[in-house]
Amino acid sequence: MAVGTVLVLGGAALQYWHGAHGVAVAVRWVGALLFAAYAWKKRSLTPWFFVAMVMGSELGFDAPGFASQLHVFSDIFLRLIKAIVAPLVLSMLVVGIAGHGDLKGVGRMGVKALVYFEVVTTFALAIGLVAIDISKAGVGLAVTTVASQAAPPPTHWDDFLLHVFPENLAKSIAEGEILQVVVFAIFFGCAVAMMSEAKRAPVLRLCESVSEAMLRFTNIVMYFAPVAIGASMAYTVGHLGLGVLVNLGKLLVTLYAALIAFAVLVMWPAALLFRVPVKRFLVAVAEPATIAFATGNSQAALPSAMEQMELLGVPRRVVAFVIPAGYSFNLDGSTLYLAVASMFVAQAGGIHLSVGQQLLMMGTLIVTSKGVAGVPRSVLVVLLATASTFHLPVEPIMVLLAADALLDMIRTVINVSGNCLASAIVAKWEGVFDSERPSPAVVDSAV
Repeated sequence: MAVGTVLVLGGAALQYWHGAHGVAVAVRWVGALLFAAYAWKKRSLTPWFFVAMVMGSELGFDAPGFASQLHVFSDIFLRLIKAIVAPLVLSMLVVGIAGHGDLKGVGRMGVKALVYFEVVTTFALAIGLVAIDISKAGVGLAVTTVASQAAPPPTHWDDFLLHVFPENLAKSIAEGEILQVVVFAIFFGCAVAMMSEAKRAPVLRLCESVSEAMLRFTNIVMYFAPVAIGASMAYTVGHLGLGVLVNLGKLLVTLYAALIAFAVLVMWPAALLFRVPVKRFLVAVAEPATIAFATGNSQAALPSAMEQMELLGVPRRVVAFVIPAGYSFNLDGSTLYLAVASMFVAQAGGIHLSVGQQLLMMGTLIVTSKGVAGVPRSVLVVLLATASTFHLPVEPIMVLLAADALLDMIRTVINVSGNCLASAIVAKWEGVFDSERPSPAVVDSAV
């Protein structure tokens, strides 16, 4: 796969900067065939995304007239994804809020965990916004398409405040007012949490079943994703040329730099502030972070993360509460990516957002990002919800999906590492961290 990547990117660079069309086409198609062989061997969707991106780009460059007719396939895909947004966000937020029982029963540890989650995710959003404002990775892409059909929210503070509160849930869902759905979910989740266990359990089971069904719905729709990506890339390259790959490269560099900055400027100082043993923590988090990077799936790393944090010295009761709760409230990498991706979409659509509008978007993402599941490409749902709320074009989102596998690996590592660090910090904050516990490396060597 690495050889295919080099050939594809090399062919694109050759075409873009030197105009060597014949050689560039041959190099790109060889890379695409290597991708296809790898995809066929792995039986995985992710490599097919790259194949679709390369073949779509080639088709768009060589036959722009035909490529312009393929736009309907990406529109179908986006419609199917948008149909998932409201029920998924509603059900997952209700489970996330009410899933731990009586709100009073969550106790001091829960309050501390939630405070930490909100502070850290706010920093993640801020770093993401600063990074994309500096790099301007979407500027110049100039995607021309129809923006989201939802009406833009009012800009005056009192009108906006009134606008976020729903008067009819069905109306909010039908009109794509996801922020109103989120507000309803918060109130509903708090109400369910106040119910007795006997009455709360059926509601939670229903919401858990709905969220699971919507995730499986997403998985089914994703089988159509390579076709949609190929059609979208063909249409985009046909209109804009291969320069779109330059924008994707800038976005990739921006995200990786922002996530590294988040780790250095937020996670490391937080660990030092709460006196978490950094070296031992890095040893403990290495295994779950590797699993997260390889699979692009935060949930796949969950068992290893919980085990390693216990070995580090975090009590089981803290691990059992903080890490699962973090999967709903503390996906730092995904939250930062949402800030970067939302501004990329706005820049690609030629939409200028003032500082106040960006802060408003950040405040909205602080809430809507809590519905992000720890599975690949689930952030697409929240990204579409953001586009709907702020009247952004949806076509650039398909361009993002083409490179999502590369974007997903590093943000998943930060998701898992951030939740592991949160459990250690809460244990330190509560004064229950076992500093005498042998490090995971010592335990592994003794086994």
